[in-house]
Amino acid sequence: MKIRHLTALAVIAAGAAQAQTARQLDQQTAAMMRASFRDQGIATVERLNQDDAQKACSQAKPPSAAVAKKIETAQLAAVKWPSDGQFIGDWKEGEKLAQNGRGMTWTDASTAAAKNGAMCYNCHQIDKKEISFGTIGPSLWNYGKLRGVADPADPASAAIVKYTWGKLWNSKAYAACSNMPRFGHAELLNEQQIRDVMALLLDPKSPVNQ
Repeated sequence: MKIRHLTALAVIAAGAAQAQTARQLDQQTAAMMRASFRDQGIATVERLNQDDAQKACSQAKPPSAAVAKKIETAQLAAVKWPSDGQFIGDWKEGEKLAQNGRGMTWTDASTAAAKNGAMCYNCHQIDKKEISFGTIGPSLWNYGKLRGVADPADPASAAIVKYTWGKLWNSKAYAACSNMPRFGHAELLNEQQIRDVMALLLDPKSPVNQ
């Protein structure tokens, strides 16, 4: 009985040592990461700081369904809806943003959202005329048309319009570990820019929906 008792204590002690080691390794990793980078232009080491959603999705295993739901609920609550109630802008400006991959690199002079592009073609197909586009995200060709949006101002389209805004503002509101940039949340795009990208996706006159 005494041997069993000692063995159990040894197992508990080993587990505690392993847990402590894991914490130490996390601390060492964080220190190494911070020491490996430096401020360069507008890109600062503060970008290494993760919020709760990023931390949960950076673990070896994906978050549980309960944790993912908690993240999505918190992120959705943080979405800022159009200050003037207008969701749709100019699709022509939206197309310019979709084609623009500039912004937020150390060589850029400003962190202002107005200086950034939306980089849509980096991850999505949007127009059949394009011969080069990313495939990390789904095709957005006929985005509004396939979802039955004949008029974005029609109350019948409200659910899709609101979802699309929320997805652009903060993609983690709908998928906790989404790789899509949180354009509004991270101040990568401003309200008007998001309105214009919304128009590109939802305006029936946009080439996306032709």
